[in-house]
Amino acid sequence: MQLNLRAFQSTDVNDLVKHANNYNISKNLTNKFPFPYEKKDGEAFIQLASSHDPLQIKAIVLNNEVIGSIGVHQLADIYCKSAEMGYWIGEEHWGKGIVTLVIKEMLHYGFETFEIERIFARTSHTNLVSQRVLQKSGFVFEAELKGTIFKNGEYFDELIFGFRKNQLI
Repeated sequence: MQLNLRAFQSTDVNDLVKHANNYNISKNLTNKFPFPYEKKDGEAFIQLASSHDPLQIKAIVLNNEVIGSIGVHQLADIYCKSAEMGYWIGEEHWGKGIVTLVIKEMLHYGFETFEIERIFARTSHTNLVSQRVLQKSGFVFEAELKGTIFKNGEYFDELIFGFRKNQLI
């Protein structure tokens, strides 16, 4: 298995759409991640991912195929020492430990690249798999906000997990 993170390229659009066009992925992400996920969505996302310097969003590449995405986004103002991490991979790759590996790599990248002390991730109370992945990656549960997520006509509790720079090994 050859797994790496890299910048998105325009030629990645077909792989991106192939894996992103899945309701089981979009239901756990913000409304900015559409379903159905079409070529125009992939092209816009690649353009967005390529627009940051330094990179905030990277392609998850398995055996030369883009199977997902992971990002670290530094916040501003009084939150400037924190960054939010977001990620997804194609459903056929779930449960194989891939996300845990890329999260660990992205934590190192985030702390080396940005002047931050904390990286956090948010998930809904129903996304148990993402909660376990974050905990396996060393994230610590920080907060539960009741009914703050509204997705597909339902309210969900938001869980926040954090990882501090001093946790890096």
